[in-house]
Formats: sequence, C-alpha cells, structure tokens
Amino acid sequence: MDAFLSGLDLLARLDVAFALLIGSIGGVIIGAIPGVGPAVAIAILLPATFSLDPLVGLTMLLGIYGSSMFGGALPAILINTPGTAVNALTTYDGHPMTKRGEALRALGLAYGASFMGGILSIVALILFAPLLAKIAPMFGSREIFLAALLGLVLVVLAHRGQTFAAGMLAAFGVFLQTVGLEPVKYTQRFTFGQEWLASGVNLIVVVLGLFALSQAFVLLTDPESAPDTQRIKGSMGRAMREVFRHKRIAAAGSGFGVLMGMIPGVGEFTAQFLSYTYAQKTSKDPDAFGNGSPEGLVASESANNAVPAAAMIPLLALGIPGEALTAMMLSVFYVHNVIPGPGLFQNQLDFVYALYIAMIALNVIVVVFMLFASNWLMKIIRVPTRFLGVTILTLSFVGVYSLRNSITDCAIAAGFGVFGLILKRQNLPVVPIVLGMVLGGIMEVKLRSAMARVKTPLDFVDRPIAAMLALAIVALIVLHVRGVIREHRNNLPEDAHDHDIHDSQTR
Repeated sequence: MDAFLSGLDLLARLDVAFALLIGSIGGVIIGAIPGVGPAVAIAILLPATFSLDPLVGLTMLLGIYGSSMFGGALPAILINTPGTAVNALTTYDGHPMTKRGEALRALGLAYGASFMGGILSIVALILFAPLLAKIAPMFGSREIFLAALLGLVLVVLAHRGQTFAAGMLAAFGVFLQTVGLEPVKYTQRFTFGQEWLASGVNLIVVVLGLFALSQAFVLLTDPESAPDTQRIKGSMGRAMREVFRHKRIAAAGSGFGVLMGMIPGVGEFTAQFLSYTYAQKTSKDPDAFGNGSPEGLVASESANNAVPAAAMIPLLALGIPGEALTAMMLSVFYVHNVIPGPGLFQNQLDFVYALYIAMIALNVIVVVFMLFASNWLMKIIRVPTRFLGVTILTLSFVGVYSLRNSITDCAIAAGFGVFGLILKRQNLPVVPIVLGMVLGGIMEVKLRSAMARVKTPLDFVDRPIAAMLALAIVALIVLHVRGVIREHRNNLPEDAHDHDIHDSQTR
C-alpha cells in the first residue's frame, strides 16, 4: 500500500501529469492518421525523452503506446483504413456497420471495448505485481539469458510463413549489436578499420531508420491520398455504454490480450485472432462476423488494447522487451540508469506502480477526449499523405542528428530507411531486427556473466527455472519443425505422395 501511495505522489507531479496528457491525446491523434502509427511517433520522440526525467519520458511514450489504438479505430471504422496495423481486424465489422448507417454505434462499441480491455489488463497487472516481486529475484544470469533466447525464438516463430526470413533478420539484429568495441576487453569487432564504426551501430538510429524514415519513404512514393469522411451525429456516451451488453466478450478479449501480451513476440495480432475466434464460436449469430457484428468489433478492440499493459510485464520484471515499442522504451530506462529486472521490483516498486497508475489515467483521459473530439479528429484523417511523409522525414532527421550531432548517424539512418522500405515492399517483418539488437545485447552480457559459474553444459540448466526455459525453447522448436514437415506433406501433389508410398513399399 505504501508503494501504491508513493506511486500516486510521483504521478501527481506537474511535469509527469503534463507528459501523460500530451502522450495520451497525441497518441490518439497519431493513431487516427493512417500511415503513421505509434512506432513512428515513439521513434521520433525517443531522442527528446533522453533529456527528461525517466518517469516523464516513459509516461509520454506509454501514453502514445496505449492510446494510439483508440485513434486507430476511427479511420478503420469510417473509411475502412486502419490507423494502426493492429486495427486491421476492426475494419471487418466496423466499416460494414458504418455502411449500414451505424457509424456512431460502431465507434462507441470500439471505444468502450478498448477502455474495458485497457483497464482490466492494468488491474490484472497491479494484482500480479506482488507475485512478480517474489519471482523476479529467482532469475539469475543464466535464467535471463535463456528468457531472452526464448523471447528471440518466439519472435521468429510468431511470423508464420516467414520464419526463415524473420530468423535471418533477427540474426542480423544480433550481429548489428556486436559491431564496435567489445564491452570487456575493448577490442574492435567488425569495424574493418573504419573509425565511424568504432562506437557501434546505435539502436535509436536503426529504429528511426527502420520505422520512421522507411514509413516516410512509403508515404512519399505511394500515390497521394486524402480520404473524405462524414460528420458523426448523436451521443457518443450512450453508444459507448452498449459495450456492457457484450461484457463476456470484452472480458474474454481482455484475458487473451493479457496472456498474449505477456509472451514476447506474440502481441496484438494473436490476441485479436484468438479473441475473435472465441467470440465467433460462442456467438448466437456467427454468420454476422465480418458483416458488421458488434461482438466481432468488441472482441477485436478489447484484445488489442489489453496488450500494451501486459507487454510491460517481461520488460519490467526481467528487462526483456516483447516487441519493438517496449524495446524502444527499454532504451529510455538504460539512458537514465534505471535497470529493469528483479532489482526494480525490490528497490523501486513505487516507480512501477506510478507507471501502472499512469496507464489507468491515460485510458480515462482518452475516453473523455474521444467523447468530444471524434468529429474534430476526422479532419486529421484528411491530411494529405505527401505532407505527412515530408513532416516525418524532417522530424526523423532532426531526431537522429540531435542524438550525437553526427551526420554519419543521419547517413546510417537513411540507409536503414531504404532497407526498411525494401522490407515493407516485400512484406517482410522489420521488428525482428530491433528485437535482435536488444535481446542480443542482453544475451551477450548475461552469457559472459553466467559462464564464470558453468563448467559443463548441464550446469547451465541445473536450476528449475533455467531447466523449464530450456525445455520450452526445445519444445517450441521441435513443435514448429513438426508443423512445417506436416504442412509440407499436406501440400505435396497427390501423385508425388503415391510415388513416395510406392518407393517405400518397394524397398
């Protein structure tokens, strides 16, 4: 209780409250603009947050992260264009409702479900905090190394149909973090005699290039667009209250969001898919799904908004980010020497509670804002994409240059921007590179620390948590390989299958 009250005191500071307000409302606006998204905004803001107090910087980033999906539902429902990638499933039932003349009802359901998902997930985290405080000290160097490795494996396996590409890109990320001076003996690695590589490849430069600059290039190279929208009439508050008719679906979606958010590399898409499938299978009208079902809309929005709070669990308890946005937040921790992991729950529990309370507050702020601002936000949707592209490009280069006043960093960011554009054009994932850099750095440090106590390979897994993590890694890889083999056999032509059987019988 003392930690909770101390967290409230931290949050009551004027600078923290202002950062929360800016982040919350800014996140909604960013989410409402198709083609931008929270990753671009957070990447641009990262250099600025390094000069702020850690709680102020993280509160602002959390505001953008947690509120962007509220705003992303607006264009998804009104113009069938998701504001953020995770609002894509919202278009399935949201836009058909708009075409039926039920835009206000669809928006009310989306906002109400998002609010329920966000609040229920944060309440769950607050209840889990004492448990985390007890479990976290049981993780030593070996356990954190294996947990980071498990996170990397999950990130790769989460990209179904692209696991090979995701694995290669994750390995590329791990390689990037090894460039520069080696942290123990300060020998140069992969610098090839180039002085500008001696300081390594900066994570924030890579993030700004892969997310912000690549998106700017996409907006600048795609055809110009500025969609038209219609004004919404009616009481948004009354429309939002309808979500309580579907409280079972909202609670189940929130549960899926919490569970999937806690698992590194899984995130919103899997949570949405599970929630949507559950809602459809338990619905009295499953045929309505995809054609304007209120239950489908609630299932999608409650699940995706429950993930941000849950994704903070592995970040805060173990210092292991589950996806790109929490990886960016990890860099803010490190800049201010606030190290996530077991020590954070033991020594700075008030800081953790302040973050949780901030997430509850941002949901309340966003809902109040959306009650009055939906029609105003529709003007934001109509911003021309070329103008957005130029704005993002300018802000990104200003952010990169402000890191170290280095033109070289700008050139590296531009190179990664072009690389990110190529990956997007080929529909290949960008996230594994960033997580490879972050998790690779954690794995290297923890492996070096752990090897001092390891004499044989079995010593590495001689503790219960380490053994469970190692078994989980092996089981996931084996199950994935079995699934790939089974899928390959099912896709074989019938005559080839018969030929294989004939050959086996002949032998």
